[in-house]
Amino acid sequence: MSELVLGIESSCDETAAAVVRAGREVLSSVIASQIEEHAPFGGVVPEIAGRSHLRAVMPAIDRALAEAGVDVSDLAAIAVTTRPGLIGSLLVGLSAAKGLAYARGLPLVGVDHIEAHAYAAIMEAPDAAYPNLTLVASGGHTALYEVRSPTELERISETRDDSAGEAFDKVAHLLGLPYPGGPSIARLAESGNPKKIAFPRYRTKSGEPDFSFSGLKTSVLYHLRGQDALARTPEPDAIPDRADVAASFQAAAIDALVAPTLEFARRRGLDTIAIVGGVASNRRLREQMQARASESGIRCLFPSPIYCTDNAAMIAGLGWQLLRAGRTSDLALDASAR
Repeated sequence: MSELVLGIESSCDETAAAVVRAGREVLSSVIASQIEEHAPFGGVVPEIAGRSHLRAVMPAIDRALAEAGVDVSDLAAIAVTTRPGLIGSLLVGLSAAKGLAYARGLPLVGVDHIEAHAYAAIMEAPDAAYPNLTLVASGGHTALYEVRSPTELERISETRDDSAGEAFDKVAHLLGLPYPGGPSIARLAESGNPKKIAFPRYRTKSGEPDFSFSGLKTSVLYHLRGQDALARTPEPDAIPDRADVAASFQAAAIDALVAPTLEFARRRGLDTIAIVGGVASNRRLREQMQARASESGIRCLFPSPIYCTDNAAMIAGLGWQLLRAGRTSDLALDASAR
């Protein structure tokens, strides 16, 4: 039996295809980014994303197969993201996967995008222990999962409002920084003082660990324009402490991710944590999570930066595990935004 799986990812603004052997060995990983198309709008425009996927999906698949040196006939299955995401974008990738699966008589494997992110760190760590605690932090999601096997995970906590990645994007917009916000804030923060402004770290009244970022965003907004609800946010050049705002916001956002994650790990008795998703590529987050985890005797895993953002290698990798477990789908498989 072939061990090769073609993965297709189109949940948001990256059109990606990859070929992975036996769930771990990445033979090719192609990503067609839409950042330049969405940058003028400060965020992803669903209609633009869907049309871009239509143009890019088949060239991405062809390139992934060519770079891996394989043909569709060499594949064991085709794995595709089916949820969550932008429904129009998801349907483009799903339609391409269905067409290939039907034409070549290959098994079709539907993959949850968030579960694939959780698998990304494990894909590069063959000695990873189960169970482990996985933090998914991205533009659309901030949640914790107890992962018991590659195909068995339980969500135990999620943000009460906004995701960490969205907070980075919105604060970057307030500061006049380009989209996507995470890398832009990280660059500006390098020249700022992270202790200059005491932005809040979310804590529940009960003291239970949890995530929330709306209050942090609002605090940054009030710092920039004062307490007057009708006041306008100043132009970027008129913000004297712009780098300090970026650095202080980043420090608060990272604390709001690190502290609850480590507290949940201690409460669950888990000695391995994985941090995945686009925000996991933030260097400061990696440094602080690693340092504070080691103080508690907890092992900390991060995927390579290229596998933190949306990619198809994680789709193909988890797709192989689902195929082995017999969790395939028929051509009635549908996409879901949630």
